[in-house]
Amino acid sequence: MTASFQSHTHRAGLDVAPSQHTRIWDLPTRVFHWLLAAAVIAQIATGLGGAMEWHFRIGYALLALLLFRGVWGFVGGRWSRFASFLYSPGSVADYLRGRAHPDHLIGHSPLGALSVFALLGLLAIQVATGLVADDEISASGPLARFASSGIVTAATHWHTVQGKWIVITLVSLHVLAVLFYVVVRRQRLVRPMITGDKRLVDGAAAPSRDDAASRLLAMAVFAACAAFATWIASLRV
Repeated sequence: MTASFQSHTHRAGLDVAPSQHTRIWDLPTRVFHWLLAAAVIAQIATGLGGAMEWHFRIGYALLALLLFRGVWGFVGGRWSRFASFLYSPGSVADYLRGRAHPDHLIGHSPLGALSVFALLGLLAIQVATGLVADDEISASGPLARFASSGIVTAATHWHTVQGKWIVITLVSLHVLAVLFYVVVRRQRLVRPMITGDKRLVDGAAAPSRDDAASRLLAMAVFAACAAFATWIASLRV
């Protein structure tokens, strides 16, 4: 009776492969993600509101976070490494045609990866230009005195005009894309970035390393990045 029922459900396509929770996002990546989101929102608010001292302080925190993510992209958990979501143009094209590889549904999808790289790159440019920007009134970056007047002028213009609005646009598009995938496509994107786990078919993906040793390594990496950002901040006169 049982064997007959199992055979029937298999033929009808009703049997479901066993699944389990797999660690995809390690704790350091999750903490980074939410701290970055908070810092970017705070930067936009302080920049638009003219709270420049806080704008600088949060900018140094952003510098430390971006440096950490750059390092963690090479030594972090499997699905946090850049190599896991550095897709070829062909993979992106296949994804857009609906021929997604199974790995595309585990970590970052090809479109999600492009969004991540674009956002991280733009934030890095925004922080870098902020370090040498000078509004000639009350706000001067810690490295402005080491740069030529031409570089300072160009960096200030980018940081306060184009860069600012591109960041706001990109962040808005990122939020809208997440809402689209959650509400329309019914994909769970937020919960895994909180718990770190995704429910996958057994053997569908190797989990990311997320043990005490890797977390201690992350703390050491971030401490070094924070120390560097603090040193940069100390150069401001």
